[in-house]
Amino acid sequence: MTTMWGDSAYFGLDAEFNPDWFLTTEQKQLRRELIEVCHNVLRPNAIECDKTNAYPRANIEALAKLRLLAAIVPKEMGGRGENHVGITMIAETIARYGCPSTALIYMMHMVAVAGLVYRAKGNTEIESLLSRIDSECLIGTASYTDPETGGHFWYPKMSGAKRVEDGWHVHKKAAWTTSSGYADWYISQTTSPDFDGNYGNLSVFLFYKNEVKGSAGKWDAMGMHGNQSGPVEIDTVVPLNRIVGWPGDGAMSNDEAIDPLAMLMYAGSYNGVGLGCIDVAKRHVTRKAHVQYGRRVADYPTIQDVFGRAIMDAQASRLYAYSVAKALDDATDGGRWDIYYEDPKAMPRAEYALWCFKAKFLSTRFAFEVSDKMLQACGGRGYMRDVELERLVRDSKAGWIMAPSNEVTAQLIGKWGLFGSEAIDWWNQKVDEPVLMTELGKLDDAGKERIIAKLNSELQSKKVAAE
Repeated sequence: MTTMWGDSAYFGLDAEFNPDWFLTTEQKQLRRELIEVCHNVLRPNAIECDKTNAYPRANIEALAKLRLLAAIVPKEMGGRGENHVGITMIAETIARYGCPSTALIYMMHMVAVAGLVYRAKGNTEIESLLSRIDSECLIGTASYTDPETGGHFWYPKMSGAKRVEDGWHVHKKAAWTTSSGYADWYISQTTSPDFDGNYGNLSVFLFYKNEVKGSAGKWDAMGMHGNQSGPVEIDTVVPLNRIVGWPGDGAMSNDEAIDPLAMLMYAGSYNGVGLGCIDVAKRHVTRKAHVQYGRRVADYPTIQDVFGRAIMDAQASRLYAYSVAKALDDATDGGRWDIYYEDPKAMPRAEYALWCFKAKFLSTRFAFEVSDKMLQACGGRGYMRDVELERLVRDSKAGWIMAPSNEVTAQLIGKWGLFGSEAIDWWNQKVDEPVLMTELGKLDDAGKERIIAKLNSELQSKKVAAE
């Protein structure tokens, strides 16, 4: 089937390149509807927002009209009940045919929705919010990063919460938050009220716009101009029912809800950005001719080789992402979230953590590299705004460095492969004794005595505090 772009056939890769065997009939129809919205609303706004840095609220409203803001929310709560394959397709379609900035906004919104729906049952505040997301166009975001720990977003040192008479007093500083100052609601992770130094003891809270100090309009970056990322500060008291789950539930939330959805949304979004680069480059090289040779740019074997490799890289990354999404669907009976209402400690999604992290790396690397290849294929014209490639080139670079950065991700995967999952020291708690003893061996007697005195002083202080 031909992909339509308005009244004409789409100028990019044909539909035969889509791995549609992963999609249901309903999902294919949704994609057609979403492409039409991309043509009419999202893509024109992407061009304008790139020029002005404006937040693409009209794009969000268009997605809400398609009932996509509550895509993974169970049908009994008013959502679509979409599965992992479907949400991957939606992210890919928004980024490819519409607006990469909107795709990132949607990505972080959907991650936040996952955090809520994971523990929604029985919490009337959360259930109410989820039921109104589409009808009231309530865009959310996840604020998890920390100024001191960078890409290790699961390590919130500048945060905390305590139980007070009116609920929870929460303080949080986040280095980067998409839709900062523009989101209608936020979820954020802090150390728990009973925090004792173990950074695996985390809690998740829900906040509304008036409770968060964002940084609206301060995003000034190389690309992704519409996503309006920026710092966030929270210092407020929220009611008891604004905790998502219970104190100490944050680590499970990370493993079972936040990370799987985030990595899949990365994969869909950046595969979409990379495909968008191929699409607009194809449009250019099939039209641009060298009159002196009587040939189009696309007629050169070298250009055909570049496109062939780019297409195969795209398909490899897409097939990987959809396969992981399908595995998650199989593990959760089609992407169900009510399994946690029956068994709060169930963790079927976490079993695929290794595969999800790899999907993030593969997709963002693909987008990063293919954007340069397509720019080279288009030559000097690729720098011109009317080709649309230069915007995608700039947008493609963000995914590599977004948390967890590709360097952090690759190191985690490498360590996991070499030494097993238990070697991943998520919260920097395991002592590397061989290195410690090697370093101590470099000290002279006076240096060792100084270290001993310091350790004895710390132990004595702890004893006094305990008494």
